[in-house]
Amino acid sequence: MNLYVVLCGVFHLSAVIQSAAVTQDIGVISVNAGDSVTLHCFYNSQVAMHFSWYQQTLGGRPELLSSVYKHEKQSKVFTWMEKNLRFSVKREEGMNNLHIADAQFSDSATYFCGSSHSNIVEFGVGVFLSVKGTNHKKVVQGPVSETIKPGGSVTLNCTVHTGSCEEEHSVNWFRQETGQGILYVHENKSNHVPTAGSPSQGCVYHLQKTNLSSSDAGTYYCAVASCGEVLFGNGSKVLVQADVEDHMEQMRILVWLSIIRIGLIFFFVTICFLVYIYKLG
Repeated sequence: MNLYVVLCGVFHLSAVIQSAAVTQDIGVISVNAGDSVTLHCFYNSQVAMHFSWYQQTLGGRPELLSSVYKHEKQSKVFTWMEKNLRFSVKREEGMNNLHIADAQFSDSATYFCGSSHSNIVEFGVGVFLSVKGTNHKKVVQGPVSETIKPGGSVTLNCTVHTGSCEEEHSVNWFRQETGQGILYVHENKSNHVPTAGSPSQGCVYHLQKTNLSSSDAGTYYCAVASCGEVLFGNGSKVLVQADVEDHMEQMRILVWLSIIRIGLIFFFVTICFLVYIYKLG
């Protein structure tokens, strides 16, 4: 019986260690202007008392939108959210969602949900909301995927089809690792060149990465801010050869660990069954 309790404790502890206190939508969520969208946030902390939402526009600082105390039903909204009634918060046990009605271009930003207790604050990885218009502006990235050896380099392209290369663009580059949030990489405001053959079709921006290592692997997105609208590219996936090999090795280890875990569970279930049969006899 003591062995059974210890094993249960080990499996439970493993589950607790692997789980995050705050989980939310990740990556990029695209919606059309005028649509409604709900950003989800879940928490499993038993000690967290306050839950909040932050908005960070491109090049800006995080701004607190709402905060709610665990034992209060109504969220406390702050100045920005009081002026933007399209935003609302729905909170239930284990959940604190942000709802945006009639999405506007100005809503394009990264949204973080957080929880806090005592002097500890924990955040989700963040999700970027991209609000698209009905115009013909388009951002195309290349290459779609590229595998590079460690120490090598790669140049990523971001082609902005806006009909003109004269308007000022603010281009931001982001990197997303597998299963993780988006990390800010670089801002580019000037090194654009007209697309070949027809300068009026748009312009191209470049991001050059040199001396690559496994920490540089991920999907790179360019976000173009133009005329109050933020356009997101389709992403360029950069794989570092050593990272690919490490990933395969990790997969093999996970498979073997799963097999061992299933074997242990089967073994102890069998032992318990035999002990039960022995006691009946």
